[in-house]
Amino acid sequence: MTEFPNESDHSQKSADSTEPVVSQDGQTSVDAAEDIPESQQEQTVPHYKRDAAKADKSTMIKKGLLALFVLIVLGMVAYGLYKSNQHSEPEVITLQGQMQMQQTSIAAKVPGRISKILVTEGDAVTAGQQLIEMDSPEINAKIDQARAGKQMAQSQLDKAENGARPQEIAQAKAAWQANKAASDLAENTYQRVNRLYEEGLMARQKRDEAYAQYLATQDQTEAARLQYDLAMEGARSEDKSAATAQVAQVDAKLDEALVAKDEANLRSPIAGIVDNVIVNAGEVIGQGVPLLTLVDTSDQWVVLNVTETYLNQLAIGQQFTGTIPALSSANKPYTKQFTVYATSTLSDFATWRPTNNDDGFDVRTFEVKARPTTPDARIRSGMSVVVRINPTLTNKSPE
Repeated sequence: MTEFPNESDHSQKSADSTEPVVSQDGQTSVDAAEDIPESQQEQTVPHYKRDAAKADKSTMIKKGLLALFVLIVLGMVAYGLYKSNQHSEPEVITLQGQMQMQQTSIAAKVPGRISKILVTEGDAVTAGQQLIEMDSPEINAKIDQARAGKQMAQSQLDKAENGARPQEIAQAKAAWQANKAASDLAENTYQRVNRLYEEGLMARQKRDEAYAQYLATQDQTEAARLQYDLAMEGARSEDKSAATAQVAQVDAKLDEALVAKDEANLRSPIAGIVDNVIVNAGEVIGQGVPLLTLVDTSDQWVVLNVTETYLNQLAIGQQFTGTIPALSSANKPYTKQFTVYATSTLSDFATWRPTNNDDGFDVRTFEVKARPTTPDARIRSGMSVVVRINPTLTNKSPE
């Protein structure tokens, strides 16, 4: 048998070699791959699959991290935009005011002892209603004195107006007639004595005495006649005027005493609510001492302290809305419409000097008063009022 050594070497080399066989056309021979044992192929394929899975997982992690980074950046940008918008929105300024009402103190115009207090705190009273009754014996004594003086003055006036009585007139007439008769007699006597004197039968002394008697009786007769005329005419107009003035003066004193008695029984000058009763029954009070206080619920206003920065929003005539917490509920705030009617600067404790430097300028505070459009009887003095102001409107001029 003939041996082929080259053939055996070639077959052994082919069996041991794993290199691909390239043909003359330059293509890799498929027979080399087919000559690989199946066990070796089974061990090689899983190794390639694990590498591909690791590569895919690493790529997915990188993509996830990149997406997370993008989300974080977008979130930071969105947060920045939100904060910038929030800062750009104007902050509402809240002011707290206080409700006030017209308060009237009721004081005694005359001294006395309090007999009765006819009202209590919280009672609604009307104008003219009696509040307190006082006992004042001094006022009663003045009333009696004034009435007695009026009676005396009135009697003097009646006497002046009515004139003398008939008996007085008759008496005055009789006196005049008697004096007239005496005067006539004295005249006749003087004439007889004068004739005798002329005939030389009577001394001159006798004639002069008769003449003097005649003149005296004439004067007495004239005086009696005037008294009679005065009795017939009555009092003079001046006397009547004086008597009338005296009666009027006494009437004024009586009216003063009666007014003092009426003032002792204190009455309400306004319609309102009794806010505070200061005294008790039985106390002795002096003139001008406050006894109780009344509040007028129809005269209400709110007082706000506002810096001049926001004063143009609360100019006279402007309206705003305020919330009263005392009358509000959890789900329904109580609001009222107010109209500004007065503004005034607050007093300074030290001398105020305006400044104009790089750091700014002094801002003064003003007191603003505003009345509700429709008063509410439930509102009480001292209740808080919350008012909110938009700062962006401070630069706008009021209409």
